[in-house]
Amino acid sequence: MTSQRTSTEGNQSANAPNPKDKNEKTSKSGRWLWFWVGMSGIAMVSATAGALLAVSLTSTPLQQADLSPQEEAVFDGDRISGGGLRFSELTRPVNILLMGMSVLPPDVQNPPTETKNLRYLPQVNSFDGLSDVMLLMKFDPESKKITMLSVPRDTRTEIEGHGIRKINAANVEGGPALTAKTVSNVLGGVGIDRYIRINVLGVGKLIDALGGVTVYVPKDMKYQDDSQHLYINLKAGKQHLNGDQALQLLRYRHDELGDIGRIQRQQMVIRALIDQALNPVTVAQLPKILNVVKENIDTNLTVEELVALVGFGVRTNRSNMEMLLLPGRFSEKNEYDASYWIPNKNGIAKLMAQHFGLESTTEQQETDPSTLRVAIQDSTGGDRSNLRPLVLALEKAGYRNVFISKPWSEPLDVTNIIAQKGDGTSAESIRNALGFGDVRIESTGNIDSDISIQVGKDWLQQKAIFEQSP
Repeated sequence: MTSQRTSTEGNQSANAPNPKDKNEKTSKSGRWLWFWVGMSGIAMVSATAGALLAVSLTSTPLQQADLSPQEEAVFDGDRISGGGLRFSELTRPVNILLMGMSVLPPDVQNPPTETKNLRYLPQVNSFDGLSDVMLLMKFDPESKKITMLSVPRDTRTEIEGHGIRKINAANVEGGPALTAKTVSNVLGGVGIDRYIRINVLGVGKLIDALGGVTVYVPKDMKYQDDSQHLYINLKAGKQHLNGDQALQLLRYRHDELGDIGRIQRQQMVIRALIDQALNPVTVAQLPKILNVVKENIDTNLTVEELVALVGFGVRTNRSNMEMLLLPGRFSEKNEYDASYWIPNKNGIAKLMAQHFGLESTTEQQETDPSTLRVAIQDSTGGDRSNLRPLVLALEKAGYRNVFISKPWSEPLDVTNIIAQKGDGTSAESIRNALGFGDVRIESTGNIDSDISIQVGKDWLQQKAIFEQSP
């Protein structure tokens, strides 16, 4: 198993003088200096350079795992940012594996002593546990897109040397390197350049440091689990959540969709955070924000590379941000010894060819509209009869498999046409056929559909026109 420095071990080693520490501190200070310079560069472009001058950075590194040479070789070490004055520029497409860690005292070899007599199991500041969140993120300066692929933690796969397991166990058995290798194998051999691990304590701190997040809670959520110190109590509706409340929304999974519903809520929160956080004002505060959460983050990104990624994110149009879900299905009852998400190899191959540039063994053909499953989700509060003209219009345009699904809980002004399985071309075709709506490539719609149409108030303006058309 990968040797990693937990917070407990770090405190013990800090008491023992080491001649190597001075050189390490000098090197780390230099890396943070580069980070300060890089962030100043971005801020100056955004006319907010002054905000950085008051920020002081410590020499604590962002990488907390000790990877062996073999483990380091799992990741592509080639430079991803420019040199010289171009150090803040992303120079090539880069794939980053983001892992969210939920670590309890029993998950680590030396749990904090203060947790021994507690009746519940609190989260601890470590990276040794299960990776309950996995996102493969592609930053592509060529297409000017950011693509995020969610891999369900219950995905059934082979973990090298450990047999068939749920994919979230890979981190326990071999840290970020084995997790990256396992994810790559599931995704047809895609290269993974870097990794980021952030534990649940860091997520809450990050959201608080960003000033909270405004999001629509889809329904009342109430759940209690003393063993994990998990207490969820949220009311439905649009609201501004602090870090603890946002974690409640992110961790809730006790509904009919289980972990997939949790992934959908993660995508909603991610989009909301992106909309409010990726702006020059927030970027200028990034060193201060990192100073708050750095103890809860482990990554092999250099500070120069982090500057380049953030700068690219600020310049990326929100319509060029895609959020996908690993194609698959829930396992049937009694099909296996546990509940799994079963990957769909053909669906994965198609998705990876479309969005991650992998070569496909089959020729990509335009999708026949008659084969698409199109779900309609009303957000206007009307009855199903109001949607009938929309169904007829889609059938007239050649879509033979249209069905009305559960209503969308959030009231929408503008209709969303969701490419549920990443097929943006088909979603655009529906948009062109209808003449209204915004296309989004994400997985927040009906999981049994190819395209989900979340009907907004703009449909009420179009309805009369559709009713009058022959």
